[in-house]
Amino acid sequence: MLNKKFTIISAEGLHLRTAGILANELCKYDCDSEILYKGDMINAKSLLNIMAACIKCGDEIELQCNGIDEKEAIEKAEKLITSDFNVD
Repeated sequence: MLNKKFTIISAEGLHLRTAGILANELCKYDCDSEILYKGDMINAKSLLNIMAACIKCGDEIELQCNGIDEKEAIEKAEKLITSDFNVD
């Protein structure tokens, strides 16, 4: 299992657009992906679960990935979060 902490820099936090991008990208990987936020474990592949957590700009999350492609999933999430979800 790999885990990494991130501070959300997107002004809208993890809301519809950003949560959708993150969930859709993580669904491409076979590993289990969860977000630890305020003591709760959230399925990082579920748009609705991410949105329900109300993660705001400046909040710190911990992404945990466990499985065969966990390294790639963490790297993709890091690229998205640190680039403010700019996808090209």
